[in-house]
Amino acid sequence: MLTVEQITSAQKNNLNVFFGFTETAFSGVEKLVELNLAAAKAAFSENVHHVQSMISIKDPAEIVALQSSFYQPIAEKSAAYSRHVYEIATSTSSELSKSIESKTQETQQAFMSMMDGATKNAPQGTEAAVAMFKNAMTASQNAIDTAQKAIKQVTETAEANIQAAVSSATSATKATKKRTAA
Repeated sequence: MLTVEQITSAQKNNLNVFFGFTETAFSGVEKLVELNLAAAKAAFSENVHHVQSMISIKDPAEIVALQSSFYQPIAEKSAAYSRHVYEIATSTSSELSKSIESKTQETQQAFMSMMDGATKNAPQGTEAAVAMFKNAMTASQNAIDTAQKAIKQVTETAEANIQAAVSSATSATKATKKRTAA
């Protein structure tokens, strides 16, 4: 049977876990806000410089060259921005996943410990029901472990695919840049 102290302790622990998850999530959001502010500031500065350059043009042929030099690096900058967003998202997700796995294991161990204590005090003749309950708990634990492994594999595959796409886009941008420069 649970005591008031155990319930209070569990509630305090749950609040601490919740606040830890919230702090991790806000940290990720904060990094995204910083990235967006830096990107907006850089874009504004580049646009100001571009407009100033456009104003000083005297020859119409210079307009084409200036426009070309302005728009060429946009794909590369977009890929870099996407890579930064991806890194922030995956690091935040990874931190949350590790915390969730850790807390899940702690909770499962505490629950199994509580169940062991309860089964020791079970009335005579309930051994079959207790054994069936323990088997069900073991099966659910195995199902959770299998699901976590599958999620980890899917995440790793998605990360590899995104990295390959970013690498491909960056390579294509560099190749296009070399062709237009030549």
